[in-house]
Amino acid sequence: MKSELKVLFYLKKNETKKSGLSAVMGRIGVDRTMAQFSLKIDADAKLWDTKAGRMTGKSKQALAINREINRVNLIIHTRYKELKEIHLTVEAKDLKNASQGIACSQATVLDHFRTMNETICQRVGIDYSRAASEQYIHAYNALESFIHKKLKLSDIPFRALTCSHIEDYYQYLRVDKKFSIGTSGIYLIYFRKVVRNAVNQGIIYREPFSGFEPETMEIVHKSLTREELDKFISSEPRVTQQKLSKDLFIFAVFTGLSYIDMKNLTYDQIKTAEDGSQWIISKRQKTGVDYRVRLLDIPLAIIEKYRGESIDGKVLIIPNKMTVHSGLNAIAKRCGITKKISVHIARHTFASLITLSEGVPIETVSRMLGHKFIKTTQRYAELSLDKIAEDMIILSGRIAGKFTLTEL
Repeated sequence: MKSELKVLFYLKKNETKKSGLSAVMGRIGVDRTMAQFSLKIDADAKLWDTKAGRMTGKSKQALAINREINRVNLIIHTRYKELKEIHLTVEAKDLKNASQGIACSQATVLDHFRTMNETICQRVGIDYSRAASEQYIHAYNALESFIHKKLKLSDIPFRALTCSHIEDYYQYLRVDKKFSIGTSGIYLIYFRKVVRNAVNQGIIYREPFSGFEPETMEIVHKSLTREELDKFISSEPRVTQQKLSKDLFIFAVFTGLSYIDMKNLTYDQIKTAEDGSQWIISKRQKTGVDYRVRLLDIPLAIIEKYRGESIDGKVLIIPNKMTVHSGLNAIAKRCGITKKISVHIARHTFASLITLSEGVPIETVSRMLGHKFIKTTQRYAELSLDKIAEDMIILSGRIAGKFTLTEL
């Protein structure tokens, strides 16, 4: 039996307010089920067309009330189509809840997103960093803003969630929020994690993300060239804060450590091997993956320079990241380096210039960086033109005389 939807708008004339106006009500009928709701607006009964369920005339008030009625009517019909794709039968109460974003007995997106974020907050310091937890919160705030401002709902039931919602949300992130492709993609990943949890819990039986493909962009990681690094190392900043920023950057260039792992570095993590060499052996805070890197002369000298000046057994003095980056870019500007410098660029420079370009196997580089996958290391490592030329010279020598071109 084909279900039939009927939507009626009427005035609650038996409860006229002191203002002389009556509340505008809505009634949803689906087959034999019915649900009523208030539009939370009032209208003058003298100007009400009972048959049309709208105001008559072209006064400012009449036009505004009719616009709101039309908006609600469109939402109801849209939600009805969405629910019909999921259920064989739809009841009026469920349609009203889906249209108004009322949670009731339905599992909703924002509610589950909040629950997931609370769980992640409890795991900070175990398998999540504070920064990662904050990213999830930012992603939640963006989705909440979209649902409130664009869909005009307090929340949206999982069963009413469609691919069109996801496409609209992505458009909202890119156009309204002006987020980059990368940031928008990350927020969608977190959103999709919430949806997958709902699928795993049996709340919904299909994933609305199916068929949705966000924009992609080639990830370009920057590292310093040998000439740029030489300029940076030979610079002589006079400001104390810039001197510290320079030392931290160079330490990262020759160890591959991230900002947070340098901040967490303690003397207990520095081990001495049988041959007398010293190694940093620890776990990355971001991923929990083991990493180990031998300390070369330059980072050893930096360690000795700051020995005893830090507290709590920490090896280095680490200001906040913004302060460090400000100092680095001030130095870069004086050196004529046009790239925007960050501690993360030092990590890429370690992968590309210090290790891979000097013949260190990528598997070894991956272990030193604490990457879970070689693919991640491949995105970090960029071969310089000098290295490619050098390798081609070696190849040329090896195959010389082994191949002969026969004239056709």
